Amino acid sequence: MSGSHSEPGSALPNDLRGLVADWSADRQALGVSWGKAMMWIFLLSDTFVFGSFLTGYMTVRMSTTVPWPNPSEVFALHVGGANVPLLLIAIMTFVLISSSGTMAMAVMRGYARDRENTARLMFATALLGATFVGMQAFEWSKLISEGVRPWGNPMGAAQFGACFFMITGFHGLHVSIGVIYLIIVALKVRRGDYEKRGDYQIVEIAGLYWHFVDLVWVFIFAFFYLW
Repeated sequence: MSGSHSEPGSALPNDLRGLVADWSADRQALGVSWGKAMMWIFLLSDTFVFGSFLTGYMTVRMSTTVPWPNPSEVFALHVGGANVPLLLIAIMTFVLISSSGTMAMAVMRGYARDRENTARLMFATALLGATFVGMQAFEWSKLISEGVRPWGNPMGAAQFGACFFMITGFHGLHVSIGVIYLIIVALKVRRGDYEKRGDYQIVEIAGLYWHFVDLVWVFIFAFFYLW
């Protein structure tokens, strides 16, 4: 473990500073920084969790004898006197995919050491993520007002509500955590913390998490809303 030394004015004990340094990005494992390796391990474990959820969903969907609700009807939005299928979901998907674009640009500006634009793009990504969560909350409230519950569903198979709230809720939790994470990193970027260290890799690590969350949504969109 590195770090028996301390910097003047540090609020952390020497040992704790060394532990934080080891677990952040100053060590290498398998050719990549420790921080990036830990993020890859976390994302791999999360892949298994989401994979289990989606596999369970497909099993329930194919084994139930009660008709499954039609996604085009359940997730339709009433606009201009007509029900538009999947309108809200399409907008949510567009917002989240767009956030991957701003995040990719933030990583690129980070490695160019463009501190201001890196922070701006990360804030924009967080704003898009918060917008997605807000629209998801609206979707939840709409379905709840129509009688969909985790234990029941007036539109068909009772398992629909449980699957929907569990999978989209777990993904929404990831997006919410990602928004907070991005805001914290963006604030530190704007404050110049990484400029002092000469290392913006934390922006790339945050980008890995965010792109993963976006990728998972593509699978949820395909399995839950299009099937």
